[in-house]
Amino acid sequence: MRRREPERRRRRERGRPRLPLRRSLLGRLLIVSVLVASCAVAATAWLAVQTTSGAIRQEQGQDLSSDAKIYNTLLGYAATHPRWEDVEDTARELARTSQRRIVLTTEDRRPLFDSAGASSVAPLPAQASAVVDPLSVDTVLVPEAMTAGSDRIDPRAVGPFLLPANERTELRAITEKQVACLNSVGVAADVVDGPSGRPRIDFVRGDTDRDLEFKCVAQNSGATLTEKKALDELNTLADACLKRQGHKGATLNLDLSWDRGYGQITAAGKQPAEKQSAEKYPAEKYPAEKYPAEKKAAAAVERGEDRAIASCVGSARREQLTDHVAAPALLFIDGTGAVSVPGFDLSPSNTARIVGVTALVLALTVGVSVIAGARLVRPLHALTGAAQRMRDGLDSAPVPVGPDNEIGRLAAAFNDMAVHRARLEEQRKVMVSDVAHELRTPLSNIRGWLEAAQDGLADPDPAFVSSLLEEAVQLQHIIDDLQDLGAADVGALRLHPEPVYADELLGQVAAAYQGPAETAGVTLTVAAPKPGPPGPTLYADPVRLRQAVSNLVSNAVRHTPSGGRVTLRSYRTGPGHGDEVALEVSDTGAGIPADDIPHVFDRFWRAEKSRNRSTGGSGLGLAIVLKLAEAQGGTASVVSTEGKGSVFTLRLPAAPAPAEAPATATVAEAAAGPDGPDPINMTL
Repeated sequence: MRRREPERRRRRERGRPRLPLRRSLLGRLLIVSVLVASCAVAATAWLAVQTTSGAIRQEQGQDLSSDAKIYNTLLGYAATHPRWEDVEDTARELARTSQRRIVLTTEDRRPLFDSAGASSVAPLPAQASAVVDPLSVDTVLVPEAMTAGSDRIDPRAVGPFLLPANERTELRAITEKQVACLNSVGVAADVVDGPSGRPRIDFVRGDTDRDLEFKCVAQNSGATLTEKKALDELNTLADACLKRQGHKGATLNLDLSWDRGYGQITAAGKQPAEKQSAEKYPAEKYPAEKYPAEKKAAAAVERGEDRAIASCVGSARREQLTDHVAAPALLFIDGTGAVSVPGFDLSPSNTARIVGVTALVLALTVGVSVIAGARLVRPLHALTGAAQRMRDGLDSAPVPVGPDNEIGRLAAAFNDMAVHRARLEEQRKVMVSDVAHELRTPLSNIRGWLEAAQDGLADPDPAFVSSLLEEAVQLQHIIDDLQDLGAADVGALRLHPEPVYADELLGQVAAAYQGPAETAGVTLTVAAPKPGPPGPTLYADPVRLRQAVSNLVSNAVRHTPSGGRVTLRSYRTGPGHGDEVALEVSDTGAGIPADDIPHVFDRFWRAEKSRNRSTGGSGLGLAIVLKLAEAQGGTASVVSTEGKGSVFTLRLPAAPAPAEAPATATVAEAAAGPDGPDPINMTL
């Protein structure tokens, strides 16, 4: 049978299905590691991209701001100068303040200016940073709001509209009078010179009184001789353009607007014909289905004419200003195209590098996780196998204990548990055998005597009845002891604690066992209390306490040879001698070997391994003593020297004030302290 056991065990272990990887500890560790690695790589890559992109955007923003300043300054120079001959001072100052190389060339790349000097051999890039042309402003570097309108002509390019000094003085005097009038009526305004030198009124606050404003500016300064001449020239050029397109000519105003009978139309790309038509024909009055068809057609014609006039005015302005502004020039700044702001785009090689590094990190993470997981799971598998063998009732070899970590401590705890379980199992087997023997002996005696009486072999005289009663009492004692232990184990042992005088209780127990002690030739005494106040008082169930002390006295009398002594005494212990009361039972018997002391309070344990009743009882007495002491919040201990005797001590709480003593308590209630029940005693 023993040879078949390992084979059966191997079959059972082979029959158990292995956990799937996704449910095993190794699989979960791998999943968590991969997730952590993936999140770490993704977070690192995202942070690197965001940081790099932010740095690039910041640097590009600074470069773009610097380039816009350079471009706008050179654009203003070109708008106010017919040639680039004297641009060197302006360009050199820009290069000095921006710390960048500035190169200006004609459209066919003939050099006009190079801040690096004529000795520079650095080649120019294929694409210019910008084209400096005041008649076609680059709105990327200069916002459209800073241009004259959709025609993209720099407002600083005024050409023949530039006023001479005498006309400027005359117009400024008129404008200053108007501003003084406005200020006198509480309207904040100031005089601002325009690009052509014509002054205009700049209102500091927008919420002005229109009536007061009209009163002060009623004297409108008309066009000067210079402006009339330039405006006539512009009108001629615009009319020629309109005639080529088959449209009627238009009379331009000084602000480059024209009158179509119901309002001014500007040449800045605005088309108010739709707005004016909407004002004449509001939607709530003229729904779309009732809108006159002829009005729709008229509005469409007006819009077409307005577009044509605006386009021709723009073309005429460029033609008029051509001789008054510098020719278009190519601008190179640091040899880069600074007008564009590219995003942070990864090249295929960089993308492949990032993917490769990510894959390498994941591979290393998975590899390390596999190695670490295997080392982690191996002892767990050993623990699982040992636990399964223990469940099957097979002997389990100790699990190897690894390094001092969580798994190693778990393995050590498992080995301790296995040893403790084996010891408990052995004790259980011994206990079952002892219980069977202890019950069988009195039952066998009772049965034997009864059968003898039934067969007429024994006379049921008083001695016969006394013998049967003795066996029945012994049997009842064993059953009562087992019942008490069972009740204490489940916490169902009822207690009735009350103040108990320790010396009085010891005297009662000594009187009860005086006869057996004298029969055994043992002197049983109670140590005389010290003179003074009454002896110590403890708080306990007097019946259960007498039972515990009686068991100790009975055990001491049995194990003390004739001529020996058993002494009972009580005393206070603890700080101030008021916390606990100790009940001590000492004897001069054979003592207990040191190896047996840890097992003294085990059930069915006896120093004398034989089952001779002359030297040992059922083996339950001391176990009951321990349970009764713990149930009442106390402890039981023993100190013994082999060949000299033993001292058993019960320590129980001292009696509190009478008002604090409850009438009745269970084991759990009696074990409760001031902060609640003791968790150890609750499990009794």
